[in-house]
Amino acid sequence: MSDTQRKRRILVAKPGLDGHDRGAKVVARALADAGHEVVYTGLHQTPTMIATAAVQEAVDAVGLSIMSGAHMTLFPAVIEALKKQGAEDVVVFGGGIIPDEDVVELLANGVAKIFKPGASTQEIGQWVTDNVSVQD
Repeated sequence: MSDTQRKRRILVAKPGLDGHDRGAKVVARALADAGHEVVYTGLHQTPTMIATAAVQEAVDAVGLSIMSGAHMTLFPAVIEALKKQGAEDVVVFGGGIIPDEDVVELLANGVAKIFKPGASTQEIGQWVTDNVSVQD
C-alpha cells in the first residue's frame, strides 16, 4: 500500500433478527488484524441502516453475517438499499448457513462472495484483499 492510499474500509453487519454475532465479531477482528479498517454495526440492523452506515463510513465493502435463514431477502434488500443511496459500487459479501442453490442465486444477483461454515478467517481476509478495491 502506498503512503497516499488508505486502508480498505469494511462494514460488518448483522441484518434482521438474527442474534448470533460471534462469527461476525471474529471476522471483523480478523479483517482488522489483517490491516483493514472495520466498522461493526452490531445486531438487528435493517438494510437501510446498513446502507446508511456504509455511506456515512465511506466503506469499500459490506460483509453480512446471516444465520437466520432470511438470506434470500436480506442480501437483496441491502444491495437495493445501497443502490438507493448511490453506493452501488460497494462490494457486498457475506456468510452463514446458506444452501448451495441459494448461493448460486445470490451470486447471480450481485453478491460478490458467500463464505460457508468452515471458511477460515485467513480465507476471508485474503478474498477481501484480492477482491475489494479502495474507492476514491
